[in-house]
Amino acid sequence: MRTQRVISVVGCHAEGEIGDVIVGGVLPPAGATMYDKMRTMERDHDEVRRLLLCEPRGSVARHLNLLVPPTRDDCDLGVIIMEPTEYVPMSGSNTMCTITVALETGLIPMVEPETRLTLETPGGPVSVVAQCRDGKCVSVRIGNVPCFVDRLDAELDVPGFGTVMVDVAFGGMFYAIVDATRLGFEVVAAEARELAVLGEAVRGAAREQLEVIHPENPGIRDVSIVQLNRPFAGVGEATRNTCIVAPGRSDRSPTGTGTCARLAVLHARGQMQVGDTMQHESLIGSRFTGTIIGETTVGPVRSDGTARAAILPTIEGRAWITGFHSYCLDTSDPYPTGYHLPDTWGVGGGMTQ
Repeated sequence: MRTQRVISVVGCHAEGEIGDVIVGGVLPPAGATMYDKMRTMERDHDEVRRLLLCEPRGSVARHLNLLVPPTRDDCDLGVIIMEPTEYVPMSGSNTMCTITVALETGLIPMVEPETRLTLETPGGPVSVVAQCRDGKCVSVRIGNVPCFVDRLDAELDVPGFGTVMVDVAFGGMFYAIVDATRLGFEVVAAEARELAVLGEAVRGAAREQLEVIHPENPGIRDVSIVQLNRPFAGVGEATRNTCIVAPGRSDRSPTGTGTCARLAVLHARGQMQVGDTMQHESLIGSRFTGTIIGETTVGPVRSDGTARAAILPTIEGRAWITGFHSYCLDTSDPYPTGYHLPDTWGVGGGMTQ
């Protein structure tokens, strides 16, 4: 075997969603901030994402997390989050996987019964509290970046579905949030394919018809994910949802940043207050716990002396290591950056090589 590179990866999933962690074989990209490092990775080293996430080594159901040294003195570890079609500023399930792998493999010292640290994501620093017992990371609670509503009750013209009402909110990424029951869905596992078709249609319409820009970082823009849910079941109760991630599949977890975006909408509508908690449930029945712990603002102060209202949320869930892998690239391999086909690459997939 003539191998030109070997990459070490620890397999992991958080409540059903795969978030594998690169622990060797990839150098940290250049950049003054974690956001800059993410953009450098995307611009100059995207072959890593394509090699590991595209076939024949990867699949549309995986994400990758690259551990890097932090750029801030107040952070313990940095991460660059790679998804099948994009790099994202923050992800709850990927953060849970990253922390679980870092603690259980000894990359960061585990303190029982509770390990506290700060993770630098491209979206900003997030606080982490990991409950630990007998060498196992039992659960991870994340204090997310400020989350806020961009707009409520926006009308979209969605091909094949007509006029669809959406709320747009930021939970680490921008979400278009839809009450899928209004469109005849029960939001159950048997509807996964049809929900994915709806989600991709809404995402395309939102990106075309709505200008969405983060008030503090204009590089974070446009709707990335569509959340399709049932009506809010009430404070402390479990509410079913599914988040359709590009290129068109249901997130297997309840989606951490999606939970935070939902909390921001419920707070803006007066349905949740500081101190309130909700359970967000996925199509496979896994759950994250979301809590509003504070209020804040984001962006510049406007001419009337106010700024955009935001919440400070936490999300909590569990992750499990699934394996230890060494991925190789033979010098004669005709697919050094992989490929994907639309039969498995989501409803929005196409042949790419």
